[in-house]
Amino acid sequence: MVQTGKKNAHPVFGASRVPRYLQLAGVFRQRIDRGTWQPGDMLPSIEMLMAEFSVARVTVRQAIRLLDEEGLLSPQRGRGTVVNEHARANRQLRVHTTLGGLVDMYRHDKPVLTNLAESNASPVLSENDGIAAGSYFHMRRVHARDGVKYCVNSMYIEDSIFRQAQDAFRNEVVLPVLFSLPGLKIGRARQTMHISKADVEVASLLDIAVGEPMAEVRRVMCAPDDTVIYVADVFYRGDYIHLDMDLKP
Repeated sequence: MVQTGKKNAHPVFGASRVPRYLQLAGVFRQRIDRGTWQPGDMLPSIEMLMAEFSVARVTVRQAIRLLDEEGLLSPQRGRGTVVNEHARANRQLRVHTTLGGLVDMYRHDKPVLTNLAESNASPVLSENDGIAAGSYFHMRRVHARDGVKYCVNSMYIEDSIFRQAQDAFRNEVVLPVLFSLPGLKIGRARQTMHISKADVEVASLLDIAVGEPMAEVRRVMCAPDDTVIYVADVFYRGDYIHLDMDLKP
């Protein structure tokens, strides 16, 4: 008779095929992000973490080494591992709910940009997005901060707009460049977000495990005549997103 139970499931992490040290590193990130482990705190000893998560010593060390490389933890010989100062603040990107706030955030953001591809591809638009322009310039890039890759951004800019500042669009954060163009007028703009999991390609680009939580953000901006002039499909690491909304009574 075929056994349907998961006999080999881990008592903490279940039967996931994701390497255990990556799952453990994810738990550690959550504790830092949520403030369970505060900057300056010492982590529990390796023996305590081994017992809590039912893992081997090498698994704990690999997880700590990964977060050390990301700048979140600092192993100190003879003392243990400490949570770095400002670890939480440096990892959070606020999801703004106004166009001005969104542009201002990127105006002061200076990530490292790695361009993956450029083409003349056009975005796939829904009926509600607006009217397609005649042609677009497409760029796909990875953003990183402090050595940590945090998003994959696929952008489409209406071709005549792109030609006004080609070098700036290629080498700088796009939204501040877009809104610095003289005479630019936005008729309407919309941003949507949903939670998903990293597929093989995005996981490899961001150096995370397949199946890690992701925030998929889509931004569409239209000219006053409803022509779509900018589209961005952005895949953010879930541990970098911070959503803060004012609820009006």
